[in-house]
Amino acid sequence: MSLIHTSAVIEDGAILGSNVSVGAFAYIGPNVKIGDDTTVAPHAVIEGHTTIGKNNRIFSHSAVGTIPQDLKFAGEHVELIIGDNNTIREFTLLNPGTEGGGAITKIGNGNLLMGYVHLGHDVIIGDNCILANGATLAGHVELGNHVVIGGLTPVHQFVHI
Repeated sequence: MSLIHTSAVIEDGAILGSNVSVGAFAYIGPNVKIGDDTTVAPHAVIEGHTTIGKNNRIFSHSAVGTIPQDLKFAGEHVELIIGDNNTIREFTLLNPGTEGGGAITKIGNGNLLMGYVHLGHDVIIGDNCILANGATLAGHVELGNHVVIGGLTPVHQFVHI
């Protein structure tokens, strides 16, 4: 059974799996899909065409799927896809893709994104990666599996690790 705080806003059209928890003052947009056993903490925002797998934890004040930080973005259909068993800590920003980069940002399974992590548009992250506090991935960055990015480390656009 899902547990939705009375102050949370879940727009018509949003799809929530079973046993999803949504905290106080969280916002879930109309094109969001959230898998089973996922927790969305208070004040988190999930927008856009965002698909989130099973058993994820999204902490307070994260901005997930908001429009990409790209001046060329003109409202086209873009997506953010998040796999299973990820931990997305406080104040993390996850941008969807852009039309010029394939229109998809994708995060694999079992990743830990610590506080204040920034994922730019069209980023692809494999499985079991750790991004420490304040790590910043610019647009089009690709991480393979088991990559560790240290705290406050920026990764320049188009880099593959």
